[in-house]
Amino acid sequence: MKFMIFSDASDLSKQIMTYLRGKGDFFLYTTEDRPELLSYGATKVTVLKGDQTPESLSSFLSSEFKSNGFDSIFIASSVIGRDVASYLAQSLGLKAVPEIYDVSINGSNVKTKRYGLGGKVVLEEESDAKIFTFIPGISDDNPSGGNSPSESKEIQKGRVTITAVKPKKGREVDLEKASIIVSVGRGLGKKEGIQQIEPFVKMVKGELAGSRPVCLDYKWLSEDRQVGYSGRKVKPKIYIALGISGQIQHIAGMRDSKIVIAVNKDKSAPIFQEADYGIVGDLYQVVPKIMSYL
Repeated sequence: MKFMIFSDASDLSKQIMTYLRGKGDFFLYTTEDRPELLSYGATKVTVLKGDQTPESLSSFLSSEFKSNGFDSIFIASSVIGRDVASYLAQSLGLKAVPEIYDVSINGSNVKTKRYGLGGKVVLEEESDAKIFTFIPGISDDNPSGGNSPSESKEIQKGRVTITAVKPKKGREVDLEKASIIVSVGRGLGKKEGIQQIEPFVKMVKGELAGSRPVCLDYKWLSEDRQVGYSGRKVKPKIYIALGISGQIQHIAGMRDSKIVIAVNKDKSAPIFQEADYGIVGDLYQVVPKIMSYL
């Protein structure tokens, strides 16, 4: 099998290449010129320069797909990546399956897995699709060694012109890279509780995160710290859930964590079904006791 990969984010490029290693020959097309991308087993790495609009990128990738005999296209699920996938599906007349986290290809038969209904279910689908977007966190970053050949190609300007760019406020933290995450939910009860939890977060050398109500409804934490189906998808070594009930929307964002520790006053909270270790109790009493043993 011969795969085309497109990604405008180096972290996602590394994850996709690691995941596809051993499944076929893959060629990376990326807008990021980073030497480390040559160490992940790609047959070739092509750095795309020039016009970076989804339309122009898609036009170039469409031509590459046709002329190089690729079997499938795997695209990193970023803002630009999702647009590119849509353009390619239309221009190439191919079926696309978005936001997958697992794929098995046997000739023209493709089996994929993705979350559906707001993360409440896992959709296992079989199709003859050729275009796929991968969600972040599909694989750990694992270089293979070696040094892939590389080249640069200039993207010609398309019909769409960018007249202005207004930068979005940068993230305070990249939760996807955190090995320990302490996440707080509605059970925190008050905004001032954040300050009471922060010493614990620092003690365990973790990153602070929150559920949707904490980040979007109450705004006790910034939006970039939200974990969940509509927030960040994380897979830390340790995920500590404080006062989080564990609704499926939240679980969809942290279910791949290696170890889950939950603290909640409600012994029937769904979070305990996902937890490796659970403590029934008031987080304001439990956390200080944990700190006293650290």
